[in-house]
Amino acid sequence: MLKAELKQNSLKIGHEISRFLNGYGLILASNSPRRAEILNLAGVLFKVTSPRYSEERSDLEKPEVLVQRNSMKKAESISNEIQTGIILGADTIVVWEQEIFGKPKDEKEAIAMLKKLSGKWHQVYTGVALLNKKNSKRISGFEVTEVKFNELTEKEIKEYIATGDSLDKAGAYGIQESASGRLVEKIEGNFDNVMGLPLQKVLELLEEIL
Repeated sequence: MLKAELKQNSLKIGHEISRFLNGYGLILASNSPRRAEILNLAGVLFKVTSPRYSEERSDLEKPEVLVQRNSMKKAESISNEIQTGIILGADTIVVWEQEIFGKPKDEKEAIAMLKKLSGKWHQVYTGVALLNKKNSKRISGFEVTEVKFNELTEKEIKEYIATGDSLDKAGAYGIQESASGRLVEKIEGNFDNVMGLPLQKVLELLEEIL
């Protein structure tokens, strides 16, 4: 999806999110520039506060449970610093044949992840959590998107790793960078979910928490 298309779709949902917020401040508990980019493209006003929580990963836990727990922990980790508003936490993982990929710890692990994903389908899960400081309500949900990779040569994988786009992303790739267009063959589901923040899910949860 081109950035212009993503912005057009995001603005529609972003308008509804802003309408529901109606004076509530939105605080994003995330260090992810991609999540901030999605909210900016959607025209949603927000502030960023770094979470005081590091994601946990376990292949023994269901992906949808894991991402919802991590997203809520991120939101809760800054709750004492925030006096009013809605805190938004999110967590994204890649799942390939029941193996969970978070952010690679180094280039070697990034290469190993991309080799496993090459030519295969995998799932991208994002958990979303909202915490309302006014009434102490909290809620979480998740979105899953199916992604198919092209067949990649070792040279193509190493060239992509060399761009520096891998180490801060779950599964060692970013769907939105121009270089990653060589990686992905097709997507079934929400593009913004693969980027790290499914706006439609945020809207659905807002409707329940306000």
